[in-house]
Amino acid sequence: MARLFEYQAKQLLAKHKIPIPAGRVCKTPDEAKIAAEEIGGPVVVKAQLLVTGRKAIGGVRFADTPEEAAAVAGDLIGMKVKNFSVQEVLVEEKLDIESEMFAGIIIDDANKSPLLIFSSIGGTGIEEIAKEHPDKVVKHPIDVSNGLRDYEARNIARSLGIHGPVQMRLGDVLSKLYNASRKYEARSLEVNPLILAKDGKVYAADCHMAVDDYAVFRHPELGIEVARELDHPLTELERIAYKVESNDYRGTFYFFQMASDYKKGEGYIGFHGAGGGGSMMSMDAVLSQGFKIVNYTDCSGNPPASKVYRAAKIIRQQPNLDGYYASGSGVASQEQFHSARGMVKAFREMNLSMPAVIRLGGNQEEKAMEILGRYCSDLSAKLEAYGKDDSAVFCAERLRSLVDEGDIKAGVKVDPISNPDPPGNPYSFESITGVLTFDHAKCVKCDEKPCIKVCLKEILMAKDVKGGTVPVLNIPEEDAKKGKCTECLACEIECWAHALNAIKIDLPIEGLD
Repeated sequence: MARLFEYQAKQLLAKHKIPIPAGRVCKTPDEAKIAAEEIGGPVVVKAQLLVTGRKAIGGVRFADTPEEAAAVAGDLIGMKVKNFSVQEVLVEEKLDIESEMFAGIIIDDANKSPLLIFSSIGGTGIEEIAKEHPDKVVKHPIDVSNGLRDYEARNIARSLGIHGPVQMRLGDVLSKLYNASRKYEARSLEVNPLILAKDGKVYAADCHMAVDDYAVFRHPELGIEVARELDHPLTELERIAYKVESNDYRGTFYFFQMASDYKKGEGYIGFHGAGGGGSMMSMDAVLSQGFKIVNYTDCSGNPPASKVYRAAKIIRQQPNLDGYYASGSGVASQEQFHSARGMVKAFREMNLSMPAVIRLGGNQEEKAMEILGRYCSDLSAKLEAYGKDDSAVFCAERLRSLVDEGDIKAGVKVDPISNPDPPGNPYSFESITGVLTFDHAKCVKCDEKPCIKVCLKEILMAKDVKGGTVPVLNIPEEDAKKGKCTECLACEIECWAHALNAIKIDLPIEGLD
C-alpha cells in the first residue's frame, strides 16, 4: 500500500468538505513561524512521518507563540526516526477539544467489502480501545452499491449515545469519509482522533491514508511516485530503482532502503537477495554476525543479467558500506550465470572496493561461481562465490571474516568490461533497455568469435566482409529491441576476456548516470 503523509491525506479530506484544522506544511523553522503567525494563536507542530506513534517519540508538540513554533520545528526537522530524518512538519491551530473519537474505513478482505470502524473513544490505538471498551466500538460493513448513507452513519452515532446536532454533523463526516476512501481507492483511511470541539464542530485532527498499489496509476493527482508501502520519505535511490522495475517487466527488482545516516565501520552492508523467503533467511544470517542492513533488495523471477547489473550498481551507490552480501533461495530455478554476469559488469565498472560474498544457488550455479571467481579476482577487495550447498549462515560467517581482515588494496586500477574506445561510426543495435555497439575494425582481426559462440539465443551471426568476418544481428533490429536480445551480457564479457574487447553494452540507469 502506498502511504500518504498526514498533510496530504488532510488535503484530500478538505476537498470532500470534511473540516480540518487550519494550518500548512513547513520545511524550515522560518516557514513554521510564518504559519503560526497566520494562524494567530496556539499551534500544534507535528513531524510528518509514515509511521504511527509520533506522540510517544516526541513528534507532536505544542507552541503558544510563533517563536516557540519555530523552535519546535527546528527540533523536529532533522529528527531521526528509523534511521531517516524528518523533512517536514505540519503546523496547525490548537483545537479546543470537548472529546475524541476514532473513525476508519478499511477493506475487509474476509468479507470482500469496505468496513467502517467507529469508536466514541479516540486518541489511542483502535485495537486497544476495542479490547478495553468493546461497547464503544461499532463495525459496520458498507454495501458498495449504495455507499455509506447519511441515515446509516447517524444510526451508528446514535447507537453509541451521540445525539442532537453533533449526531447530524458526525453522520455527515462519516459518509464523506467513505466517499473520499472510495474515490481514491484507499485500502485504509483512518482519522484518529476525530475531534468534537467545544464549539460543537467535528474536525479530522489527524489522518492516515494508504492507497491500493494497483490503483495508484489511476490517481496521478495524488503525486505518488512509488506504488509501494514505505515507512520513510522516498529516497532518490528508491526513486531510481522503481523506474528500473517499472520500465522492465522481466523478473523482479525490489529495492528498499532501511538506513540513510551511518558511517564506515559501523557494520552496514548492501544486501542483494533473490526470492522472499530465502532473502529473509539470508538477512537473519547476516544480522546474526553483527551486521546491519542498509537496504533490502529482491532480484528474483528470472531477471536478465542487465537487471541484476542495474540492481548491483544501485546497491553499490549507497555510501560507507562495509560489505556486500548476495544470497537468496538455495534452489532458484533461474540460470544463475545471468546474475553472475550482471554483477561482474557492475562490480568492475565501480571497482567493488569492499568485501563481498555472493551465494547463487540453483541452475548452473557452478558456472556462475566460475564467472564470479574468474572475473572478480583483481578487485580492490576479496569476493567469494558460493552455491546451494553452502548455507546462508556459512556465507555470512565468511563475510564477517573478510570484513574483519580488512584486506582492501588501495589504488588498484580495475578495467571495466566494455570497449573503452568504440569507433565514430560503429555497428550497433538497440536491445530492450540498452544499446550494443561493435567495433568491426577489431572484429575482423578476431578468429574465434566468442561473442557468437556464447549467444545462446543465436541472435548474432558471422557476416563476411572485406578482411574477414564480423558479428551482426541474425534477427531483425526491431525484434532485438522488443526483447529477442535478452541482454545476457555474455558477448561483451567473453569478448573483453578472451578476444579484442570490441563490444560495448550501454545500460543506462535514469537518474544515476
